Amino acid sequence: MKTYKGFFRPKNPQKYMGDPRNIIYRSRWELKLMMYLDDHRDVIKWGSEEVVVPYRSPIDGRVHRYFVDFVVTKINKEGKRETSLIEVKPAAQTKPPERQTKKTKRYLTEVMTWGVNEAKWNAAREFCEDRGWTFHIFTEKELGISF
Repeated sequence: MKTYKGFFRPKNPQKYMGDPRNIIYRSRWELKLMMYLDDHRDVIKWGSEEVVVPYRSPIDGRVHRYFVDFVVTKINKEGKRETSLIEVKPAAQTKPPERQTKKTKRYLTEVMTWGVNEAKWNAAREFCEDRGWTFHIFTEKELGISF
């Protein structure tokens, strides 16, 4: 599968929270969401990796910085402003790995990655709850992407 990385050039740079000349996408899924956010009339502001959430890693017990993929402020159906943090991940990475009887290097890596992701997402949920925001994980399903 080809990897997609590059710079996104928004049609509506005034909606972008950071430097609109330095928006980097790391997957076609991120690119698709960027195009959607840039074009959508209800989106007031959006940013990519503009919000940093501290989290404690279960691997080393230290506090690290989680750069959440997207922050979005939009007008909801009731006409009120609402802010969300959005993480973009393949659906396969949003579930813990299935238990294996043989502890291969790959399996151990998947377990560690899951543990770190779960710690990041729990920290993001708390971060959002403290601010009256919401946290979402978007997969290929939410983004309408198939292989």
